[in-house]
Amino acid sequence: QIHVVESGGGLVQAGGSLRLSCAASGSIFSINTMGWYRQTPGQQRELVAAITRGGTTTYVDSLKGRFTISRDNAKNTVYLQMNSLKPEDTAVYYCNAAVITRATMWEDAYWGKGTLVVVSS
Repeated sequence: QIHVVESGGGLVQAGGSLRLSCAASGSIFSINTMGWYRQTPGQQRELVAAITRGGTTTYVDSLKGRFTISRDNAKNTVYLQMNSLKPEDTAVYYCNAAVITRATMWEDAYWGKGTLVVVSS
């Protein structure tokens, strides 16, 4: 079984920073793109940032400059550094990993359960 676990969320004041972590584990052959998404009640889950195995990054335009995505392939871990946080950043942040498992040798997407980020004003 593949497990994806996020950590690092919490309550912060506007202008503060948080670093989210997401670690994948299990019978993994390799991991292609990893990404961060966020969702608020009644809203669709939206992409925040993504990073390929080789380090190519993608950001939503509104967040570019404040958030930075990175990864450590040896640890099967992706990070999201969030700076200058605003109340509108409040959401549950989810990690997604495109994993090629040893059993199938085919890529499937796996989601974590999410970590809550609350930014107070």
